[in-house]
Formats: sequence, structure tokens, C-alpha cells
Amino acid sequence: MVQADNVDYTIQLGPDNVLLLAWEPGIRIEAGNARAAVDAVNEFAAGKRYPLLVKMANASHLSRAARDVFIEPCAASRIALLGENAVDRILVDYQLAAQPAPCPTRFFMSEAEALAWLLESEQQVNPQVDQRTP
Repeated sequence: MVQADNVDYTIQLGPDNVLLLAWEPGIRIEAGNARAAVDAVNEFAAGKRYPLLVKMANASHLSRAARDVFIEPCAASRIALLGENAVDRILVDYQLAAQPAPCPTRFFMSEAEALAWLLESEQQVNPQVDQRTP
């Protein structure tokens, strides 16, 4: 598994070829760290597109400027946003209602369900890809 660490988040490429962006709990997501995360995802992907699981549980704030960064297309083919509570869901629902996502995006409170959706969707897009191999 390839991994990069940052003060605000970590990024990993899992054995199932899903990129994982995990925000630190309680983080304030502003334009600067949002831009750094998107750039890191794009750098990690190295010109390829991957399903992206974003662990954003208990983010304390998502600024308008950060939301503007997140609507730009990136290396993600699909995005599953993983939260833990109603506040997380409200943040995501507001974001998706206010500005369209750059690719299919859904909110989940179960990591297993989020990964299943990402992998199922990726298999439909790329049927020749065997998701069981890294």
C-alpha cells in the first residue's frame, strides 16, 4: 500500500485500487488544505483515474472557498464520502445541493457499503479490471 501523510490528512492507495483520503477529525477544511489534498490525490494518481473514498468524519468546518475547490474535476472516477453522524451528512447534503460534484458522489456512514459502491461502480466502468488484485 502506498501512503502519503500530511498534517491535515493522509492518502493511501489500497490493494483494491481505491484511493483513500482521510481527513483528521475536527479539521477545518479551508481553501488551502482543500487545494493541497486535491493536488495530492492528482499526484498520487499519476494521470490515472481511481475511485476515491474520503473519510471526512467530524470535520468541524468546510469553507465556501474549500467547496469551490472540491467541485473541480480531479483524478477521482467516483467519490464515496464517509461520515459518522448527522452533522457529516448535513455538510455533504448541503455541498451537493449547492454545487454539483465533478463525478458521481455519494455519502455513506458504513465503510463497507462505501467500498462496495466504489468497487461495483468501477467494475461497471472497467469490466476488464479485476478488483481483487493490486
